[in-house]
Amino acid sequence: MQIFANYQSVIDQFTVGLKFLNDNFGVCGRPRVGWQIDAFGHSREQASMFAQMGFDGQFFARMDQNDKNKRVDNLGLEMIWDASETLKEMEFFTGMLYNHYSAPPGFCFDSLCQDDPIIDGKSYDNNVNSRINDFINYATNLAKYYRSSHIMVPMGDDFQYENAYMNYKNMDKLIKYVNERQATGSKFNIFYSTAGCYLNSLHKNLQSWPNKTQDFLPHSHEAKSFWTGFFTSRPTQKRFERDGNHMLQVAKQLSVLADLSSEQQTNDLEYLRQIMGVMQHHDAITGTEKQEVSNDYDRLLYDAILGGANTARDALRVLTNQPNGEFESCLRLNISECAFTKDSADNVVVTLYNPLAHTSTQYVRVPVKNENYEVTNEKGQVVASEVVPVPWQVLALEHRSNDTQHELVFKASVNKIGSFYIKKVEKQLGQSMDVPNRFKKIHSLKSDAGTHDDGETVVQTSLIKLVIDNNSGRLKTVEMNGVSERIDQTFGMYKTARSCHYIFRQDADLELLEDVVEFSVYDGALVKEIHQNFNEFVSQVIRIYEDVNRVEFEWLVGPIPIDDELGKEIVTVFKSGISNDGVFYTDSNGREMIRREKDKREDFSPDLSEQPVSGNIYPVTSRFAMQDSSRRLVLLNDRSQGGTSLENGRVEMMLHRRHIFADGSGAAEAINEQQFGKGLIARGKLFLSVSAVEEGATAAERVAEKEIHLPFWKFFSKASEVFEEVSKSLPDFNDLPESVHLLTLEPYSADEILLRVENFLDQTEVSTVSFNIRQIFDSLGGLEIRETTLDGNLPLSDMKRLKFPHDGAGLISSTPEYFTSLHKPLAANKSQEAAEFSVTLNPMQIRTFIIKKELV
Repeated sequence: MQIFANYQSVIDQFTVGLKFLNDNFGVCGRPRVGWQIDAFGHSREQASMFAQMGFDGQFFARMDQNDKNKRVDNLGLEMIWDASETLKEMEFFTGMLYNHYSAPPGFCFDSLCQDDPIIDGKSYDNNVNSRINDFINYATNLAKYYRSSHIMVPMGDDFQYENAYMNYKNMDKLIKYVNERQATGSKFNIFYSTAGCYLNSLHKNLQSWPNKTQDFLPHSHEAKSFWTGFFTSRPTQKRFERDGNHMLQVAKQLSVLADLSSEQQTNDLEYLRQIMGVMQHHDAITGTEKQEVSNDYDRLLYDAILGGANTARDALRVLTNQPNGEFESCLRLNISECAFTKDSADNVVVTLYNPLAHTSTQYVRVPVKNENYEVTNEKGQVVASEVVPVPWQVLALEHRSNDTQHELVFKASVNKIGSFYIKKVEKQLGQSMDVPNRFKKIHSLKSDAGTHDDGETVVQTSLIKLVIDNNSGRLKTVEMNGVSERIDQTFGMYKTARSCHYIFRQDADLELLEDVVEFSVYDGALVKEIHQNFNEFVSQVIRIYEDVNRVEFEWLVGPIPIDDELGKEIVTVFKSGISNDGVFYTDSNGREMIRREKDKREDFSPDLSEQPVSGNIYPVTSRFAMQDSSRRLVLLNDRSQGGTSLENGRVEMMLHRRHIFADGSGAAEAINEQQFGKGLIARGKLFLSVSAVEEGATAAERVAEKEIHLPFWKFFSKASEVFEEVSKSLPDFNDLPESVHLLTLEPYSADEILLRVENFLDQTEVSTVSFNIRQIFDSLGGLEIRETTLDGNLPLSDMKRLKFPHDGAGLISSTPEYFTSLHKPLAANKSQEAAEFSVTLNPMQIRTFIIKKELV
């Protein structure tokens, strides 16, 4: 599990894993303690999710060296983490292991180790006395750094227990001879145990612990090595993981709505669940794996997405009046290519699935030839559309089929399933190329044109006005939400000889791309586009859509040159006039925002003497924000990246990286991704919003984040003679309050459905909301409903997790205390009144239900 996995994927992974344990080992197999020993930093949201799953605490092995040193001195290695600013009772016991997750020095008892075994008996080499002295000395020293008389000593490490007999034979001797010393006054009693037993012992001690409120980021093990490079490593795989999650949510929801039950459909869906779980591994979503392993992850996820797409197709054949529809998914839309439309988009049906709870209105882009088209909806009404050019940098991509060099754009409003019919129309005699659905190219500036005027180019919709500086070719001003802000956006690079998969080591100052930018402006009725070319490996399209209140930046970076034998970190930079004074905000796993301050940490002073830039980069899973007393700037992204604000009003987001140095941290090779024999090209999107600072105004950012994370999924079919609306009535989630997200709808077992609803706004954005789910329950064929912990595997009524006093909390109870549910868990059946199906959600609260349904 990693610090910037999206919370939806984290929850899904735990649901799959804990269900497997429950199905195979029962209640006794359910873990109560998080064991995150090999993650590269720790997020607050992960601790919150552990608590919501009923876990008692967690232990890990990595934190910043200066943080650890201070905690060692202050008896602070174990603490109580207040894991949410919004949710109540999210206090969570958290412990840092003293010696990584390794056995004490000298006590590695495996085949790969060189440490002396414990030799007893009458052997001349008998070393029991010296070995036991060494261990007791280690334990005596260790005890100085912990508050409790109980000490947890891990035994083992990576690649160990290859010889279990050797390990346990020596540990048996260690236990025997250490405990024998009690006869001569030793106070040490050692025994085999677990993290859960250790935590229970601490709970019974009735003592208080230090407080923790933020997170453990970024992590550094020495002054020159901040583990912030992996926030951006393998950017295309980070995006591919998001595509996998997108398909997983679509396939799960459609499986429920169509009541799919065949063995193939069930297996395909379960395989996608499992592979998405694998993708949350700390060497997958991070991009810190070797290239061959990365290739294998891509293979697994690609196969799993295809299986999910087949499941979705089967469901749509049931749910629509197109029983023979192809419902193909195009997985190359990120390069504006779709095999289904490469020959012709004439007589094509685009079926859109909306995984969000509420009806959503979004713009849809379909790769097409340079022709004229008409788009109609299910009622035969013409939908406004236009054809736009694909940037030439995308057309130039190697191994991209250039059958389609344009995209058809239309605006679609969809509740759950909506279909749109595309047909080609001939140009009327005497009609110019500027037909209603065709772009006008209104401005073009080439850097070799010789002279440039000092003017400006204005591009605007009814909601947003952009001003381009003709001298530089770059963005100059953004006007939206009643705010006009000077924003200069460009790209830059850090050249470095010592960065690797994990670590960004800055060797020189940022080099901005400040040459004049070639740009062209295309002015459509639905969308305005500014195509920019910064240099031979960086280009971009800035887009604004009519009635969409955000600015889209679609960047294309690569192949990153390494001819100078230096690695590169490619960033985009937004310079504004906002006086944020070093303060900015990043999200935690896509949920709550955390306040960051340049050069500072919550509990210690970081060593930034060698890496002041790298030590200020934080993971951005979905949102970056900064503001002053009046204005706020927000960037939303389409994958996890590193971001920071190093100067007043300035944002840096890391986009892509390529290196030739391997520092032996684990991968033992450089992160030098290649494609078709050249450096990897990455394409992605950032979304900008500028607004006035107003209470609750950030709610719009969260709504936008949901649309970006889970947009419509597009399915393509050939048009049949009958073109009608959805044939089967579907549950209507539109009655849910606007702040309620349909987080999960999936088959849980042969006769059960898992339903999660989330109030995705925080305490500053919304108050508590209440609603009734009886209509949803009935439409899903429900017989009974029960509420569970976040993971879906423990009845909420059974949740009882350990509560630990924290420093400053006042008088400590004379008996151990526990956390239980703050509300009465919902439990009802079909025969009961609708009032029994009422649900209340506090800000940021997620509630999870299992619905037992009638088997048809």
